[in-house]
Amino acid sequence: MKKVNLQQKDVLAEAAAVLSAGGVVMHPTETCYGFAVDVANLQALDKLYKLKGRDANKPVSILVADLEMAKKYGDFSEKALELAENYWPGPLTILVPRLNNLPKDFNQGQEFVGIRCPDHKFSRELVKAFGGPITTTSANVSGEPPLYEADLESFGELADEIDLVVDGGEIPLNKPSTIAKVVGDNVEVIRQGDLIV
Repeated sequence: MKKVNLQQKDVLAEAAAVLSAGGVVMHPTETCYGFAVDVANLQALDKLYKLKGRDANKPVSILVADLEMAKKYGDFSEKALELAENYWPGPLTILVPRLNNLPKDFNQGQEFVGIRCPDHKFSRELVKAFGGPITTTSANVSGEPPLYEADLESFGELADEIDLVVDGGEIPLNKPSTIAKVVGDNVEVIRQGDLIV
């Protein structure tokens, strides 16, 4: 496990290289610290689930750089497009029907995928530097509170499974993103964050 500062000159290139090699990157977002892995790398996804102690059947969302990228992986109805245009970039995860461009092993058996375009420059730049979607899930053990600083104590020995920690210092205590499932014109709020839709 290696720790680098968010302000470091080559931090984006280093983080993107770790993702390309199947590694786990812990980094700040606009809500809390998150874990990023390549959604197309099954071993990286397994590592992520092990780190979090997360149920293998519980899906994870993807982080995209913009709406154009999002539309490659999810089927956006007019209502979903309206939400994305109004609230992205921002702490809103939109659940839409998934498209075949997503690897079949990612969130296997799930018809919908959660997609988020964050209001956090580093997170969006990381997706661009990597060249495709990455996972967005809070950097914590499942059931534990989200992390607002790069403190790895709660992971115990599993902390060694984190390949790169991008330390952005302490970030404000925000709620996780709002999750809205959109089927046609119907919007169902699955998780309420600070953002009200």
